[in-house]
Order: sequence, then C-alpha cells, then structure tokens
Amino acid sequence: MDATWTALLLSLKVAGSATAISLVTGVALGFLLARVRFPGRELLDTVMTLPMVLPPTVLGYYLLVLLGSRSTFGMWLNETFGIRLIFTWQGAAIAAAVVTFPLVLKSARAAFETVDAQLEQAARVLGTGELAIFCRVTLPLAWRGIMAGVLLAFARALGEFGATLMVAGSIPGKTQTLSVAVYEAVQAGQDDLANMLVLVTSAVCIVLLLGAGRLAPGRIAHQTAHSS
Repeated sequence: MDATWTALLLSLKVAGSATAISLVTGVALGFLLARVRFPGRELLDTVMTLPMVLPPTVLGYYLLVLLGSRSTFGMWLNETFGIRLIFTWQGAAIAAAVVTFPLVLKSARAAFETVDAQLEQAARVLGTGELAIFCRVTLPLAWRGIMAGVLLAFARALGEFGATLMVAGSIPGKTQTLSVAVYEAVQAGQDDLANMLVLVTSAVCIVLLLGAGRLAPGRIAHQTAHSS
C-alpha cells in the first residue's frame, strides 16, 4: 500500500507540473494560431501536434538527445545552473508535458475560435486594452473548452509511460510513476500490487474524463439549448 501511495503522489506531482507547462504554452500558442494569420501557420500547428502521433519512445529519445548530459543544452544547464534533468521527476514532468501539450493546444485553439470577435471589437471601441480584452472577454468565454483540454492533458500525463521511462527511468520513490510501477510489478510477478495500481489509475482517470466531458463545448451548448 505504501508503494501505491508513493507512486500515486509522484504521478500527481509529475502530471500537475506537466499540465501547468502545457497550459501556459498551449494557451499562448493556441491563441496565436486562432487569432493571427501568418505564413506557415498550419505547418506550425502540424509540427506542434506531432507528439500526438509519434510513439512516446521516439519522443523520449528526442528528449534524451536534447537534455542528456552529453548534449549542448544539457551540458549548459548542468554547468550554468547545476541542473540535471535525466533520471529526475522534473525530467519526467517535461517528458509528460511534451506528450500532453497538443491536447491543450488543440482545445485552446478551438475554444478561442468559437469566441465571437464582435464582442472583442466592442470592447476595443470602449477603449479597453488588448490584455484586458483577453482577460475579461476572450478567456472567460473560452475557459470551459480550455479546461476540458487541461483535464484530458492531466489524465494523459498521469498515464504516460514510454517517454517518461526513457527520460526519468524507474527509481522507486523518485521517478517511478503509477504507469511505470504497474509495468515493474507485472515484470516482478507482483499481481496484487499491479491490480491495486491499475485500479487506482483507472479510478482517477475516470473521474478526470467525466469532468472533461462535462466541460466539453458541445455538451455545454446542448445543455444551454435544452434549458432554454
């Protein structure tokens, strides 16, 4: 039971950190893609969506090449700030963020594109600044769609296996998340522990998916039409 709770708490920390990274970057890029037209916009969207279709082990390899101690960036981080990301929970969070980023990006872009531009223009006519328009008009109208993507990203990060295993390994109590702990338990023939870990993971993901479903724009529109 202690191993289960340790893996769960570590998974929640990794998934929470990864989701926070995906939220900030996904909302910013989603707003850019939804509001600004520029050459190569769809190509950028395609490249940013690649983590959804690439095998997690491939993403993990790319991250190892980028963040490893022998890479230019990895050596710079270590020599300048004393930061080593490989075989750490922070590295696992970065790997999970790369995997989950497209979920937030797609949801954010779709949510921003559904916001009526006339409402934003009306705010401009009243003399409201662009930052205030985003915070007071655009974001409140788009937040449900964004949050649906955030919940999906959190659930995906919670179950991430391939990329996090390659980047962070499987160190009990340090980098061994729930999904990795399930794999290790099955390999060791610890069926009772594996069953417990699977049940905990499934229960958390079901709750998150139910929450994401309630926040989905299509469901909200249906409920609004039904109530009216």
